Formats: sequence, C-alpha cells, structure tokens
Amino acid sequence: MTTKRYDREYFERWYRDPRTRIHLRATVERKVRLAVHAAEYLLQRPVRSVLDVGCGEAPWQPILARVRPGVRYAGVDSSEYAVRRFGARRNIRLGTFGELGVLGLEGTFDLVVCSDMLHYVPARQLRRGLEALADLTGGVAWIEVFTRSDSIGGDFRGMMRRSPAFYDRLFRQAGLVHCGLYCYVPEDFHLRFGLTTYERGR
Repeated sequence: MTTKRYDREYFERWYRDPRTRIHLRATVERKVRLAVHAAEYLLQRPVRSVLDVGCGEAPWQPILARVRPGVRYAGVDSSEYAVRRFGARRNIRLGTFGELGVLGLEGTFDLVVCSDMLHYVPARQLRRGLEALADLTGGVAWIEVFTRSDSIGGDFRGMMRRSPAFYDRLFRQAGLVHCGLYCYVPEDFHLRFGLTTYERGR
C-alpha cells in the first residue's frame, strides 16, 4: 500500500468534487458554531483563541473570523500542500498530532478543535499528542472522533476503527473529561473557572 498523501488531489476529492465531497460548507459552518457556542456556554464568556489541530486547509478559519471577529486562530496540519497554499493566509503551521508538544505553540487556547482526524492518527502518536492537547486546552476541547460503533461514510483509507472504550481510556489518562457533544474539559476545569456547568463522565 502506498503512503496516504494529503495533497491537492486529496482535498479536491473530499472537499470540492460534488461527486465525492463529504465536507459541505454549510456543514462545516454548523460544526464551527456548535463548537464555539458549546465552549462559550461552558466558559461563560466569548471565545478569544482557537487552536485547530489537523486543520487541513483550515476551512474553520474564515468562518471563525466572520462569527467571532478578532479571534486568535492557529492551525496545525501534516499536509505540506495545505501549509504551502494556506499557511501564511490562515496561520497554519506544519506538524503531526504527535508533535503538538514541540511545535512552540504559545500559551493555551479557549477552544481546541480536533475535527474528524484522530481516527487516522497512529496509536504511537495518540498518547503524547493528547497529553500535549490537554496542556494547550485553556477552556474546552472539541474532539470529533469516530469509532467502530459509529455508522459513517467518507474516507476510510487509513482509518483505524477503534472501540469507544479505547478513546475513553486515552482521554481520561490525558486528564480530559467528556461533557457531551464532542466537548472535553481539563479535569481541573471547575477549579480553574469556578464553574460546575458540565457533567463528569459519559
């Protein structure tokens, strides 16, 4: 099997070709609004900074700039094509999930996004990547991950259909608590913000 490449052809196929695309603009905008509003509900204030991990061409960035003008956005992706084409314009830096902790990302972020990509990450990268992601989460992490229990369509090449229990264990080990709708918060969230508006566990 040849190595999977996130090149121009990949993004044309899955993001723009009407015969095969799975990421419609309206769907992406609904995801953005869901993640932002969920984070703001838990934080009880507007989101000021967003880290988008595995952002691809960063389709979230222009939507965030419109719905939350002035928000600080940073993207990370392993696609040299995406960084070359959109890196300067949308503030994307090159890096893998496992490298999150050594990319020099400054401070923490109100909202950390990890949309539809963890199930493509090799197991050896997951643990250290999640630990770094938890450290970068200053508010809420919106982690959209699909398991072998989910009925889905789209790009199955390289997808690892792991069990829900596998991810639950890794998230707990990283210190992330699930609070519904793909949202996770650090274990000390209620102490840090003096809030109790989330449910511990599933």
